Amino acid sequence: MPDFAFPDPSATLPAPADGERRDRGRERFAALAGQTDDADLAAFVTAAADDARVGPLLDAVFGNSPFLTACVLREPAFLRRLLTQGPEAALTGLLAETRETIAAESDMNKAMKTLRIAKRRMALAVALADIAGAWDVDRVTAALSDFAEAALRMSCGFLLRKAHEAGEIVLPDPAAPERDCGYFVLGMGKLGARELNYSSDIDLIVVFDPDKADYRGSKFIGEFFVRITKDLVRLMDERTADGYVFRTDLRLRPDPGSTKIAIALPAAETYYESFGQNWERAAMIKARCVAGDDAAGQGFLSHLRPFVWRKSLDFHAIQDIHSIKRQIHAAKGGAKVAVAGHNIKLGRGGIREIEFFAQTQQLIWGGREPQNRSPRTLDALQALVATDHVKQAVCDELAQCYRYLRTLEHRLQMIEDAQTQTLPAEPAKLRDLAVFVGYPDLPAFEAALKDVLHTVESHYADLFEEEPSLSDEGNLVFTGNEDDPATIQTLADMGYGNPSGVAATVRGWHHGRYRAVRSTRSKEMLTELVPTLLRALGRTADPDKAFFRFDEFLSRLPAGVQLFSLFYTHPQLLDLVAEIMGDAPRLAEILSRNPGLMDAVLTPGFFDALPDRGELAEELDLRLADARDFEHVLDISRRFANDHKFQVGLQTLRHMADARESGRELAAVADVVLDRLIPPVTAELARTAGTFPGAGLAVVAMGKAGGEEMTATSDLDLICVYDAPADVEASDGRKPLSRTEYFGRLTQRFVNAVTAMTSEGRLWEVDLRLRPSGNKGPLATSFESFVKYNRDDAWTWEHLALVRARVACGDPVLAAKVRDAICEVLCRPRDPDKLLVDVADMRARMAKELTKDGDTWDVKHMRGGMVDVEFVCQYMQLRHGHAHRDILSPNTETALKNLTAAGLIDAEDAAALDRAHFLWLTIQGVLRHCIEGRFNEETAPIGLKEKLVKAAGCPDFDALKAHMADIAAAAHAVFRRLVEEPAEAARARLAEVQPGADGVEPDPT
Repeated sequence: MPDFAFPDPSATLPAPADGERRDRGRERFAALAGQTDDADLAAFVTAAADDARVGPLLDAVFGNSPFLTACVLREPAFLRRLLTQGPEAALTGLLAETRETIAAESDMNKAMKTLRIAKRRMALAVALADIAGAWDVDRVTAALSDFAEAALRMSCGFLLRKAHEAGEIVLPDPAAPERDCGYFVLGMGKLGARELNYSSDIDLIVVFDPDKADYRGSKFIGEFFVRITKDLVRLMDERTADGYVFRTDLRLRPDPGSTKIAIALPAAETYYESFGQNWERAAMIKARCVAGDDAAGQGFLSHLRPFVWRKSLDFHAIQDIHSIKRQIHAAKGGAKVAVAGHNIKLGRGGIREIEFFAQTQQLIWGGREPQNRSPRTLDALQALVATDHVKQAVCDELAQCYRYLRTLEHRLQMIEDAQTQTLPAEPAKLRDLAVFVGYPDLPAFEAALKDVLHTVESHYADLFEEEPSLSDEGNLVFTGNEDDPATIQTLADMGYGNPSGVAATVRGWHHGRYRAVRSTRSKEMLTELVPTLLRALGRTADPDKAFFRFDEFLSRLPAGVQLFSLFYTHPQLLDLVAEIMGDAPRLAEILSRNPGLMDAVLTPGFFDALPDRGELAEELDLRLADARDFEHVLDISRRFANDHKFQVGLQTLRHMADARESGRELAAVADVVLDRLIPPVTAELARTAGTFPGAGLAVVAMGKAGGEEMTATSDLDLICVYDAPADVEASDGRKPLSRTEYFGRLTQRFVNAVTAMTSEGRLWEVDLRLRPSGNKGPLATSFESFVKYNRDDAWTWEHLALVRARVACGDPVLAAKVRDAICEVLCRPRDPDKLLVDVADMRARMAKELTKDGDTWDVKHMRGGMVDVEFVCQYMQLRHGHAHRDILSPNTETALKNLTAAGLIDAEDAAALDRAHFLWLTIQGVLRHCIEGRFNEETAPIGLKEKLVKAAGCPDFDALKAHMADIAAAAHAVFRRLVEEPAEAARARLAEVQPGADGVEPDPT
């Protein structure tokens, strides 16, 4: 009959929750006696099942824990040792035997097997000591932690010894492989504090000292230690038929998304000194060297002591700590705390809140009060009492709750060896857990647990009493390396479809992944701003897309403090940025390339009425007064244009300026910039070629620029016209040029000044193909050639284009002459039949080449679209200009008004065309400001669709599409009535007069 030293006769054991499982377990245990050749072991099995003390302990195992049942059935011999020697002696002997075996082992698989068997036996010993009440929670966590450290040290020694024997590394003392090897493992979190839970993973940071380690291999030393670390993780983590030792997590190392799993000592020191965050300081409170070179590990931790324990916390560091606290939604009293499905670690009133309660205050006071530096939670709470920061009663209550929750955590994990802190949601499983913890029924357990959770929650909320919450919606905490469940839920409630991705990205910001968030100050400000930013982005139509566009924006910032300060001082800017990121991808891209545009938003009057040409010219002149040289002129011009294009874009986005106002403003910006570029470009050319005395240059804008109907992506269709005295043959510089060469060179330089890419980007693309003779002609056109070509040689389509011509800038005298010449050409009498046929044929060819059936959003080329409206206006002006000079205007809206006033077009037809033109400009304007390329209604942001709907004054998107169809049909009907149908009759008349004549014009497309 064996002498059972364990459990104690007075132990109160939990009842078996499942009687059937208990009975099956007893049957299988009893069967072991007949399955062994060891007579003593068989006698032990029989005696244990019948013993008055051991029997109830076995019942508690069999009736509550399938995992422990399996351990008992696989380890009857170790169970005998445990019950006859007690858990302390059994574990001591187990560790000694395992060390001896591993020290003599050279085979990886055998070492893995030895460690896994030892882990299973240790898990059984600790669990039975806990269940029997022989060990309190402090002893349980210490035993788990000590075994984890021992396993790591054994594994580390095993791997280093193998590497030494292979000649890859030379160890100072091969008999003690870890000593002075230059490679060490820090245990973080609960392992570091010796508070490991029953099924915990182990958080590790692995560091090597390249100057201390004597590496002799053929690869880089870093690669060697990464391989060693992978093997270490394999020894611990890999699941085999014998199970695993410990799940291993290396994500607490510096910036885990971009660093190797083994980090060089200098890099680690630099990271913490330069980029370390306050939550990493909190994590380092618990850091402890648990394997490898203890001297190097202790030296590293000593080096980090000033980082962790600041003698005098500066204001911003304290603010950052409080910001982290303020991101947590802590309610005091009366909050509903559920038991079923509750996470007792991360949930409200859970273990994490007790830990944070202590660590937050340790960070604040530990620098000046060394007694507040304990890594163990309960010791830290008591130290805070001793230094008058926490009341003894609060400490006692939190300590009692902590032990309760840790015990509950262990029982929960013992059931299936699951790494979980989430209570079962099913009532039956929750009742089984209640019995395993020692309660007679579920209601008693629920009442006790709720009391604990509310107690913790109440004391935790005291940390926030004097601080207004940053996150009323719920938690928004991004410290550590794992998702906070409450934060994930808060993000989901905000509308994010990928809350884990958002949380991981924000953690990356805090890790200093981007230049803008690497300074301590920028990270502290970002901590404060994140909740407001997430709320603002969450209000957009697609929060995930908006968030990741903001991430792209942040990644391109050269620095963050200035912008974050701007957001902090002007929180309304965050809403604006969120709107841009969510609804206007093109503006978001522009802002990402040029974050300085945010400064323009703060300029007084940015959201007032758009400035007129005179105001724009005054502003640009003031800016150019500071120009140092020609390159500086180019940069200043670009900043000016970008600021105002961005202003127009935002006012369009927010429906503060309609499409026609935006088009006029963009054209005015272009006019002013072009006008101010001519003198410095001329001066640059004059440095070598001199000038042409008495000559002048005028720039004619065509197309949308000419009609003052520009959009965000419009290029500039330009014609450069010059005039020079006939008696001046060449320029007067040291390298004289002929008239044609000079103005060709001047035009080329002028175009380059507009299109060149500088650090501030480019101004516009320029198209010179509408000049006389197109690409075949010279870049600059003399006034005489301009007049002669348009009078004698131009085709009808070129005259149609000339209707949109407007002198944008240049020499005033020449500008007046060009305007008169254009008017003279447009007002020349024309054969009305030939004009009609030419216009109809051109439109038909364009429709065939460019109009695509079913493309609702090609508002330019679709039938009834912008081209139809413009063709009617241009045709009518060419048709009647000789008799009604006052109808001429390059602007479509004005031309329609003039034609109506002259009685040349029916008011109803003009209204139909005007409605269409305004709608197409509106849609085109919104789309050009917001996106690149074609609009796809299947993939477009919902917010962009809403902006189109609002801009068009429609109730919803379907109504907008129906409205567009009606407007297009009405405009196309006018085009047919005024152009296509009369053209058929005209074609017949021309055929009678000129049989066989085709009169086909070049294809204008």
